[in-house]
Amino acid sequence: MTRWVEPGELPGLVAVELAADGLFEQVGIVFPPGTTMIEEVTDPAVVLVEGDPPAGFALIGWVDGNLHLDQLAVHPSRMRQGIGGRLVAAVRDHAAACGAPAVTLTTYRDVPWNAPWYERHGFSVLPEAEWGLELRALVEHERELGIEVAPRVVMACPR
Repeated sequence: MTRWVEPGELPGLVAVELAADGLFEQVGIVFPPGTTMIEEVTDPAVVLVEGDPPAGFALIGWVDGNLHLDQLAVHPSRMRQGIGGRLVAAVRDHAAACGAPAVTLTTYRDVPWNAPWYERHGFSVLPEAEWGLELRALVEHERELGIEVAPRVVMACPR
């Protein structure tokens, strides 16, 4: 069941994010040290979770008037059970309920469970010429953080 996170569940999502991030080492991607994205969340109204206790989460925000999927993480022990797909569907449903024209995200172009997976869920690469000012700033911020350690793309999906 996909639902909004309870405030007391936020600390437990750190382990989900770290475990999911660990999968990237298999394809040679090692993230720079620092806090996880979920550790920086102060408002539980931006986190959807799946399961009890949560096995995965979607962290959302707003960028250029679109709902933006900042982070999608599923614990590796619970992958391939439809959790990520249900979270993406919930994000898209929330975008529709809020009147957002699209859902955007940034992801690794060549990692099988990133851009190719999102393509199977209705997303397509958004050409740079179509990026708004906030999206451009977000991509630049990711570069400054050292997240762009492999080719990345911006993707969008109409709600």
